[in-house]
Amino acid sequence: MRSPFHGVISRLQAYPLGQIDLPVTIGDRANFRMEVLTFEVVDFPGSYHTILGRPCYAKLMAAPNYTYLKLKMPGPNDVITVGSTFSHAYMCDRKHHELPIGIVNSTELLKLWNVAVSVVPNYNKPTSTSAFRFTEETKVVEVDPSDPTKTVQIWTKLPTK
Repeated sequence: MRSPFHGVISRLQAYPLGQIDLPVTIGDRANFRMEVLTFEVVDFPGSYHTILGRPCYAKLMAAPNYTYLKLKMPGPNDVITVGSTFSHAYMCDRKHHELPIGIVNSTELLKLWNVAVSVVPNYNKPTSTSAFRFTEETKVVEVDPSDPTKTVQIWTKLPTK
Protein backbone atom coordinates (compact mmCIF):
# COMPACT_ATOMS: atom_id res chain seq x y z
CA MET A 1 0.00 0.00 0.00
CA ARG A 2 1.37 3.39 -0.97
CA SER A 3 1.69 6.27 1.43
CA PRO A 4 -0.85 9.09 0.96
CA PHE A 5 2.18 11.37 0.54
CA HIS A 6 3.78 9.24 -2.19
CA GLY A 7 2.76 11.44 -5.13
CA VAL A 8 3.75 14.73 -3.53
CA ILE A 9 6.95 13.62 -1.82
CA SER A 10 8.25 11.83 -4.93
CA ARG A 11 7.83 15.05 -6.96
CA LEU A 12 9.99 17.01 -4.52
CA GLN A 13 13.63 16.79 -5.54
CA ALA A 14 16.78 17.45 -3.56
CA TYR A 15 19.78 18.43 -5.61
CA PRO A 16 23.23 17.73 -4.14
CA LEU A 17 25.06 20.76 -2.79
CA GLY A 18 28.32 18.83 -2.87
CA GLN A 19 30.07 15.76 -1.56
CA ILE A 20 32.03 15.05 1.58
CA ASP A 21 34.43 12.20 2.34
CA LEU A 22 34.22 10.98 5.91
CA PRO A 23 36.19 8.25 7.66
CA VAL A 24 33.75 5.70 9.10
CA THR A 25 34.59 3.03 11.66
CA ILE A 26 32.25 0.04 11.85
CA GLY A 27 32.41 -2.70 14.47
CA ASP A 28 33.95 -2.98 17.92
CA ARG A 29 37.53 -3.04 19.30
CA ALA A 30 38.06 -6.71 18.54
CA ASN A 31 36.64 -6.66 15.00
CA PHE A 32 36.33 -3.38 13.10
CA ARG A 33 36.75 -1.80 9.69
CA MET A 34 37.70 1.71 8.77
CA GLU A 35 36.66 3.04 5.37
CA VAL A 36 36.39 6.49 3.84
CA LEU A 37 32.84 6.88 2.48
CA THR A 38 31.67 9.62 0.15
CA PHE A 39 28.35 11.22 1.11
CA GLU A 40 26.29 13.62 -0.97
CA VAL A 41 25.09 16.66 0.98
CA VAL A 42 21.55 17.86 0.26
CA ASP A 43 19.49 20.70 1.67
CA PHE A 44 16.31 18.74 2.22
CA PRO A 45 14.47 18.01 5.47
CA GLY A 46 14.58 14.31 6.14
CA SER A 47 14.12 11.86 8.97
CA TYR A 48 17.58 10.33 8.43
CA HIS A 49 21.01 11.87 8.96
CA THR A 50 22.60 9.60 6.36
CA ILE A 51 21.38 7.09 3.85
CA LEU A 52 23.71 4.30 2.84
CA GLY A 53 23.16 3.20 -0.74
CA ARG A 54 24.55 0.71 -3.23
CA PRO A 55 27.96 2.39 -3.64
CA CYS A 56 28.48 2.16 0.13
CA TYR A 57 27.31 -1.45 0.26
CA ALA A 58 29.62 -2.32 -2.64
CA LYS A 59 32.63 -0.65 -1.02
CA LEU A 60 31.99 -2.35 2.33
CA MET A 61 30.93 -5.62 0.63
CA ALA A 62 27.91 -5.40 2.93
CA ALA A 63 24.65 -7.31 2.70
CA PRO A 64 21.60 -5.53 4.14
CA ASN A 65 18.74 -7.55 5.58
CA TYR A 66 15.72 -5.26 5.87
CA THR A 67 13.57 -7.90 7.54
CA TYR A 68 15.87 -8.19 10.55
CA LEU A 69 17.23 -4.59 10.39
CA LYS A 70 20.80 -5.92 10.07
CA LEU A 71 23.78 -5.01 7.91
CA LYS A 72 26.51 -7.67 7.66
CA MET A 73 29.97 -7.23 6.18
CA PRO A 74 33.31 -9.01 6.34
CA GLY A 75 35.73 -7.88 9.03
CA PRO A 76 39.37 -8.73 9.74
CA ASN A 77 38.48 -11.36 12.38
CA ASP A 78 34.84 -12.29 11.71
CA VAL A 79 31.60 -11.00 10.21
CA ILE A 80 30.65 -7.52 11.47
CA THR A 81 26.93 -7.15 12.17
CA VAL A 82 25.37 -3.73 12.56
CA GLY A 83 21.77 -3.74 13.68
CA SER A 84 18.91 -2.06 15.39
CA THR A 85 15.83 -3.15 17.27
CA PHE A 86 12.27 -3.12 15.98
CA SER A 87 11.18 -0.92 18.88
CA HIS A 88 13.85 1.67 18.02
CA ALA A 89 12.89 1.61 14.32
CA TYR A 90 9.21 1.95 15.24
CA MET A 91 9.95 4.87 17.58
CA CYS A 92 11.94 6.63 14.85
CA ASP A 93 9.15 6.08 12.34
CA ARG A 94 6.56 7.49 14.73
CA LYS A 95 8.78 10.44 15.62
CA HIS A 96 9.43 11.35 12.00
CA HIS A 97 5.91 10.65 10.73
CA GLU A 98 5.04 14.34 10.99
CA LEU A 99 7.84 15.34 8.61
CA PRO A 100 6.12 14.33 5.34
CA ILE A 101 2.84 15.75 6.64
CA GLY A 102 4.56 19.08 7.28
CA ILE A 103 6.21 19.06 3.85
CA VAL A 104 2.93 18.26 2.08
CA ASN A 105 0.97 20.79 4.11
CA SER A 106 3.48 23.56 3.48
CA THR A 107 3.44 23.01 -0.28
CA GLU A 108 -0.33 22.69 -0.41
CA LEU A 109 -0.80 25.75 1.79
CA LEU A 110 1.34 27.87 -0.52
CA LYS A 111 -0.71 26.70 -3.52
CA LEU A 112 -3.98 27.50 -1.74
CA TRP A 113 -2.70 30.88 -0.57
CA ASN A 114 -1.85 31.88 -4.14
CA VAL A 115 -5.19 30.67 -5.53
CA ALA A 116 -7.50 31.91 -2.77
CA VAL A 117 -9.32 35.19 -3.32
CA SER A 118 -9.87 37.43 -0.35
CA VAL A 119 -13.60 38.23 -0.14
CA VAL A 120 -15.29 40.37 2.48
CA PRO A 121 -18.82 39.08 3.09
CA ASN A 122 -21.78 41.46 2.81
CA TYR A 123 -23.74 40.94 6.02
CA ASN A 124 -26.66 43.10 4.81
CA LYS A 125 -27.42 40.74 1.92
CA PRO A 126 -29.71 37.74 2.63
CA THR A 127 -27.73 34.51 2.70
CA SER A 128 -30.22 32.44 0.70
CA THR A 129 -33.62 32.63 -0.94
CA SER A 130 -35.06 30.15 1.56
CA ALA A 131 -34.43 32.42 4.54
CA PHE A 132 -37.22 32.44 7.10
CA ARG A 133 -39.89 35.09 6.51
CA PHE A 134 -43.06 35.75 8.40
CA THR A 135 -46.03 34.59 6.32
CA GLU A 136 -49.55 33.49 6.91
CA GLU A 137 -48.16 29.97 7.47
CA THR A 138 -46.68 31.01 10.80
CA LYS A 139 -48.23 31.16 14.19
CA VAL A 140 -47.26 33.01 17.37
CA VAL A 141 -46.69 30.76 20.38
CA GLU A 142 -46.07 31.98 23.93
CA VAL A 143 -42.87 30.58 25.46
CA ASP A 144 -43.61 31.65 29.03
CA PRO A 145 -47.30 31.84 30.08
CA SER A 146 -46.42 34.27 32.89
CA ASP A 147 -44.84 36.74 30.41
CA PRO A 148 -46.91 37.30 27.23
CA THR A 149 -44.07 39.26 25.57
CA LYS A 150 -41.91 36.14 25.24
CA THR A 151 -43.12 34.55 22.02
CA VAL A 152 -41.76 32.66 19.03
CA GLN A 153 -42.95 32.31 15.44
CA ILE A 154 -43.34 28.71 14.21
CA TRP A 155 -44.41 27.31 10.86
CA THR A 156 -47.81 25.72 10.72
CA LYS A 157 -47.13 23.74 7.53
CA LEU A 158 -43.80 21.97 7.64
CA PRO A 159 -42.55 20.06 4.58
CA THR A 160 -42.93 16.28 4.63
CA LYS A 161 -39.19 15.70 4.30
